[in-house]
Amino acid sequence: MSQLLAGKKVAFLVATEGVEQIELTDPWDALVAEHAQPSIVSTESGTIQAFNHLDKADVFDVDVVVELAKSSEYDALVLPGGVANPDFLRMNPGAVAFARSFFDTGKPVAVICHGPWTLVEAGVVAGRTLTSWPSVRTDITNAGGTWVDEEVVVCTSGPNTLISSRNPDDLPAFCATLTDTLRQSEASTRAIEGS
Repeated sequence: MSQLLAGKKVAFLVATEGVEQIELTDPWDALVAEHAQPSIVSTESGTIQAFNHLDKADVFDVDVVVELAKSSEYDALVLPGGVANPDFLRMNPGAVAFARSFFDTGKPVAVICHGPWTLVEAGVVAGRTLTSWPSVRTDITNAGGTWVDEEVVVCTSGPNTLISSRNPDDLPAFCATLTDTLRQSEASTRAIEGS
């Protein structure tokens, strides 16, 4: 594995419960394998309760409360799904503002499954092409986005790179695209700094 992502910090924005565990742990593990530093940002301190569909799974420690988190301290954002997780997040003004700030600063965002609900609330999907769990399609199109049914979608027609996938079956492609995007970003930064 490459060490090109060493030192890269990636925020995983999740509610205190309802995140689909595999959509948290698979991208997390892919980033750790590349020597990046993921951290859990949530709406409350303590722990978050992950789920396997509707069944409780493991708990994970919160690294930063969203009110104290700043996008300037991270290189990218990951929004895992689960049905309840993004629904809770879109009702939290701090979480919505944190997600929006990655678009405002042009940093990559990766979202999967029901995760785009938070982006719809943040007002950042207009003019963007993305995918999601099928039931989120109408929300995306009503918010001005273009929904497609593909394993992974990379949209660069906006202020940042937006990576999206539909469901846990897409995680291999989602994780590979996330790490590739961050590697390309780092390589571009190093090339600019070296010139």
